[in-house]
Amino acid sequence: MITECVCDAFPLAQWFVPDFSRETLAHIWFLLLAVLLIGYAILDGFDLGVGILHPFVTKDDHERRLVMNSIGPLWDGNEVWLVTFGGALFAAFPEAYATVFSAFYLPFMLLLCALILRAVSLEFRSKVYSPGWRKVWDLLFFAGSTLATLLFGVAVGNMMLGISLDEHYEFTGSVFDLLNLYSLVVGVLGVSAFAMHGSIYLYLKTDGDLQQRFQPIMWRTYFVFAALYVAVSIWTPFVAPHAANTLNAMPVLWIVPILNVLAVLNIPRAIYLGKEGYAFFSSSCMIAAFVFLFLVAMFPFLVPASNNPANSLSIVNAASSQTTLSIMLLIALLGMPCVLTYTAVIYWTFRGKVKIDETSY
Repeated sequence: MITECVCDAFPLAQWFVPDFSRETLAHIWFLLLAVLLIGYAILDGFDLGVGILHPFVTKDDHERRLVMNSIGPLWDGNEVWLVTFGGALFAAFPEAYATVFSAFYLPFMLLLCALILRAVSLEFRSKVYSPGWRKVWDLLFFAGSTLATLLFGVAVGNMMLGISLDEHYEFTGSVFDLLNLYSLVVGVLGVSAFAMHGSIYLYLKTDGDLQQRFQPIMWRTYFVFAALYVAVSIWTPFVAPHAANTLNAMPVLWIVPILNVLAVLNIPRAIYLGKEGYAFFSSSCMIAAFVFLFLVAMFPFLVPASNNPANSLSIVNAASSQTTLSIMLLIALLGMPCVLTYTAVIYWTFRGKVKIDETSY
């Protein structure tokens, strides 16, 4: 009723989606959520990777400040993509939002604490000139970044396997069911991928001796990632045989896993050739392909039920009303250019090598 009144008050909304059915709008919003998730994974991926590497790549306080300031102007803007994703999921697919947040309540609370720790560490670390004070915030910065990345990966692993749901789409398992070996390995894969992504980014943003020390770090993180990538790729068809259903139904989509493999193989090639910008682009493409393949493996479900497929939440049965999805689409068409413009301006403004000045962290 409320959304219908809003639509009457803003008849412009009818101009954009007059012929779109609820099912079509639901699929459009699934694609928009994919864009938001890919944007977040690429952009926040490298600054989470910076946090993961932070204690291991620096020798003194000056270098630690340089590493933190490489993401200082960017990290909060990167997390806007996650906030927008959560808001869009809540409005477009409220049933899925409710089910996911009830099933992953404790992990999400830990994730929230981890993200808060990262933000507080960045803001508080340099407020007091004390080695002990800064060491504590350095540790929390690392812990928050690592825990957040691990939890993201564990959530992805569990969604690939499916979770136990009853006929009312309520989670019937326990938090211990979420700590299965496959999901934990996927979580570690996520940590290694973001660490590699972050190491390439840090090489691009630093210079001198610190930059040269990132050369072997890029190689080490890549080899750890590559080993886990192969292991998970071999393991997934056995524990989640449904993952290839959509690919088999639409063979043209097999181009994405092929491009994913090529991007993974191109990262060491680009590093070897000294083209770190190209390596970062390949790493970004690899992450985008990972997210895309994850969503393709889930399709047409948002929350698959491991105990009974009939209890799964699909894109259609979890979607909001046609009016709500229509109004949201109008808002997205107006808002997304603003987000993209803001992101482009910020990255252009803070391009180049990171420097320390009186406004630095």
